[in-house]
Amino acid sequence: MTMRRILGAVVGGVIFAGAGVAVAANFTSSAQTDFFAPGKHQFYVWCAGSSDYMATASGANAEDAQMKLYNSVKAVGHSTCWPVWQGRVRT
Repeated sequence: MTMRRILGAVVGGVIFAGAGVAVAANFTSSAQTDFFAPGKHQFYVWCAGSSDYMATASGANAEDAQMKLYNSVKAVGHSTCWPVWQGRVRT
């Protein structure tokens, strides 16, 4: 009887762990897809020596949107700021 309980606990733990891995893989896949997708992307703009803020920018992918936002921030004189990608904005 004790052996059945132990075996049941082990099997239950394996199933629980497998479900957790599947969910985590789904979130990772979604974030990767969003990074390379065109559209509006959200960024946390980190600034050395001044206030940080949130901003959005559109682009062919997250890298394109990040560079567009970086260039626009730099053009207004904030050369110590860098946008950090947070995710794609769903419309």
